[in-house]
Amino acid sequence: MRGFRWPPPPDGGPRTWGPGPGGPRTGRPALPEPETELVATPHDVRLERLVTGAGDPVTVFAHGLGNGIATTRPFGSGVTGRKLFFQFRGHGRSDAPPGPWSYLDLARDLRAVADLGGATRAFGASLGAGALCRLLAESPERFDRLVFFLPAVLDRPRGEIAQARLTALLDAVESGDASAVAEVVSVELPPGVRNTPAGWAYLRQRLDQLLRDGLAPGLASLPEQVPLRDAGVLAAVTAPALVIGCAGDDLHPVEVAEQLAAALPAATLHVYDRPGVLWTERADLRSRISTFLNE
Repeated sequence: MRGFRWPPPPDGGPRTWGPGPGGPRTGRPALPEPETELVATPHDVRLERLVTGAGDPVTVFAHGLGNGIATTRPFGSGVTGRKLFFQFRGHGRSDAPPGPWSYLDLARDLRAVADLGGATRAFGASLGAGALCRLLAESPERFDRLVFFLPAVLDRPRGEIAQARLTALLDAVESGDASAVAEVVSVELPPGVRNTPAGWAYLRQRLDQLLRDGLAPGLASLPEQVPLRDAGVLAAVTAPALVIGCAGDDLHPVEVAEQLAAALPAATLHVYDRPGVLWTERADLRSRISTFLNE
């Protein structure tokens, strides 16, 4: 694979020469983003929210650092009932009160969206998984079914590689330099995807969102923080939980997923054997999440 380049080729696909696998040189136009709303919360932070589906049960979806509604919606594609997607403070159109912030602040955001929407089930990805753990430490019986996707940190700080990558993302977004942001975001893609039409389409979507909405400075201290002082407090959580980890992921060490599954009394652990599961195991991942939440 040739090296990553930004801006992308004008035809929407990678520059390749000679015979080889064919494919569309222009991606399909991105679907228009759904209309969201700003909702007031009891802690006076307005949060951007999207509600889809209808009926019960109601599931709330919490995203990772630098991500948001667009990146969490695929996880709910097969989940029945009403689904609540939102942006944590400092993301999207959500408020950015004076920082720095802690996982307690994120847990308050998550709780507010869940309470306002009557959610009984919760999904947390990466940062969102940490916020969900922080909420459960105070209210272990709040939800009756839980999914943790690629938990990144519990009661021990992130490693140096993870902290450096997250700090690089925040710095690049603050700079407003599209190529700098693209270089950081491209690491999220498996090497075999980075210079393909699908990879360019993903990068464009992420850059459009990050450069349009930015990331608040209050997020800068989060990579150094932990959601829990002691993961042992999760022993009080009796709800069935699905914990999904991935081997070889520097941002989301599989050991964290294993520790979380061991701390939760009714947890099932599934570990994929290579990173980039959103690209390599997308159908299986969606099916696994929806099957668990729809029980």
